[in-house]
Amino acid sequence: MDKRVSASQAKAHLSSLIAEVAFGEKHVIIERRGKPLAALVPVSDLERTREQAKPVTPRGALALLGLLNDLGDDDVDAMVADIYADRARDLGRHVDLDA
Repeated sequence: MDKRVSASQAKAHLSSLIAEVAFGEKHVIIERRGKPLAALVPVSDLERTREQAKPVTPRGALALLGLLNDLGDDDVDAMVADIYADRARDLGRHVDLDA
């Protein structure tokens, strides 16, 4: 559970609050007039939060979707036309059904 202290209490007892957070893995919410202003959290929690907030680089099909956003409609239409033209030319591989 989070500990809640006023800003004046935090100022008066900062060293002990830091020790509680660093060694007790607690969170301290600092309030002014009952409204939360800031929090003291262990560095491990901060690092975990930063790691989770890192943007994910799209790969595979998702990367292709991102690439398509940079292309104009004419470019996309040309790519689609090329794909259909390649499909029309590709007869596949011969399969001998008599074997």
